[in-house]
Amino acid sequence: MKICLTCSHGGHLTEILRLMDAFKEHDVFFITYAGTRSKGLENKYTMKNLGKNPLRFLISLPKVYYILLHEKPDIIISTGSEIAIPVFYIARILGIKTMFIESICRVKEPSLTGRIVYPVSGVFLVQWKQLLCKFGERAQYWGSVL
Repeated sequence: MKICLTCSHGGHLTEILRLMDAFKEHDVFFITYAGTRSKGLENKYTMKNLGKNPLRFLISLPKVYYILLHEKPDIIISTGSEIAIPVFYIARILGIKTMFIESICRVKEPSLTGRIVYPVSGVFLVQWKQLLCKFGERAQYWGSVL
């Protein structure tokens, strides 16, 4: 199985790296931001931090589209930040399965990214039961994943 892991290059990357044992038998690549923490990753595509910059967001769309068409992942998994937004929406257009794992630090309130990708996420996990009511009925609680 080919897996795309997409996240920002800080704490979200730390979270996704904690899951790497689950992916060791699979072909994995990353879509993340260029930075010190992401330098050591193998099989990665990097881009400038999108932040809240609408122009960077729009510029990222063709790049994400090209990456996903080229790599043809079976599933995309993200622990967040805003880089997941263009990746998940392009994945939806291309019919690629997605899984979003809300950050463990989101105890009482959902992340903005989580709220934005929820409608297009195939599987949407929260790590605190009290967050279930903040999303719709498709949100799931499997316990602490990270």
